[in-house]
Amino acid sequence: MSLDIERPDTSTGQPSGRAGAPSAPTWYDDRSQIVSGPAVATPPPGKSARSGRGRRLTELSAVAFLAAVLSTGGTLAATQLGSSSSNPPSATTNSPSLGRGSDTADVAPVVQANAAAPNWTATAAAVSPSVVSITARSASGEGQGSGVVIDKTGYVLTNNHVVAGAQQLTVTLHDGVTYAATVKGTDPSTDLAVVQLTNPPADLEPIAFGDSSKLAVGDQVMAVGNPLGLSGTVTTGIISALDRPVRTEQAGESQQQSPFGGQQQQSSSEPVVTNAIQTSAAINPGNSGGALVNSAGQLIGINSAIASLGSSSSGQSGNIGIGFAIPVNEARDIATQLIQHGAAQHAYLGVTPVDGTATEGSTTRAGAQIQNVGAATPAAAAGLKVGDVVIAVGDQRIESADALVGTIRASQTGQDVTLTVLRDGQQVTLRATLAAKPTSTN
Repeated sequence: MSLDIERPDTSTGQPSGRAGAPSAPTWYDDRSQIVSGPAVATPPPGKSARSGRGRRLTELSAVAFLAAVLSTGGTLAATQLGSSSSNPPSATTNSPSLGRGSDTADVAPVVQANAAAPNWTATAAAVSPSVVSITARSASGEGQGSGVVIDKTGYVLTNNHVVAGAQQLTVTLHDGVTYAATVKGTDPSTDLAVVQLTNPPADLEPIAFGDSSKLAVGDQVMAVGNPLGLSGTVTTGIISALDRPVRTEQAGESQQQSPFGGQQQQSSSEPVVTNAIQTSAAINPGNSGGALVNSAGQLIGINSAIASLGSSSSGQSGNIGIGFAIPVNEARDIATQLIQHGAAQHAYLGVTPVDGTATEGSTTRAGAQIQNVGAATPAAAAGLKVGDVVIAVGDQRIESADALVGTIRASQTGQDVTLTVLRDGQQVTLRATLAAKPTSTN
């Protein structure tokens, strides 16, 4: 299957059309976001009211994962705006106070009287003031996306592909007031970025953070963002799946990067591999970087990608009920590092995995087959061998190379993990301590 990425017509700032339609669904980065019984939403003390504005990889084997940098205007080249440290942090200390004052989940701003029938009006009223519209301008055009206010000093969390290559950034708050902004730091490998408002207002309302480790399939959710330039849009749905391995491409990089340290083939883009939250809440171009929240108004994910059937004449395709968000626990950790250091440190195992299978008795299991084990790496210290097929990391089932990539990428440097592998027809349990990915490793 050929993987075609939609490219914009730079003379008009609009994506160019393409004759015909692909024979299988195409996955797109959405440069957009997602939104999903009597309830009470109480704004923080002193906050003035703002007015509103007009599981299995084999199940997806026929689908191409692409980051088509879809926005409501043109596309932007993958260069970085603003200054950021070229060296990732060696440790995380003195963490900034993000959200509404908790190191884990914040107090929910909405108390639902009936969790089975949420009052989404109350949820939208509580969350919308914390979601912004982002306009990124470059020589090739203008794109719009979404973002989430994460602290009172003016930091906004969004997708890297929303701001990549921007020569000028502006952020429009819920009340319609627009502020200049600069990039504090970007992390292309997770498709996350933090921007900072210039001279932000004193009454910024950061979003309440939730805990993505406590999510369950079937939970009701709301997506809030700026689809197709329609700011303040909310949509609802459910969590369709958790830990869904999703691979997209970030334009402009010269080489694929792996959190495992293994050499990857040369490419014009860097893959983003996420164990994502899959949701049925409608997401469209412009929603990227926006909030996926639970009915209590807590952030549980950053909307980043959609699946789309075919391609419209404009080169953009809309929602078909399959969208993806970066889990908030991973996003919060990356945001903290970007604010502190301008760059993020990633966990590293030290292997090159490929999709593979192995037998165990009379059964065959899919997993991540180890093609290479780097010397003096956590994998080598743990006893991983070439040919091993990793089928689980802790309680997380691994059925593909991307599932292993996403799981390690979402882990913490220094974290101890248990690897279940199939070797010579037998299960073997290994323990590895993840290290920080060397900056010289691809």
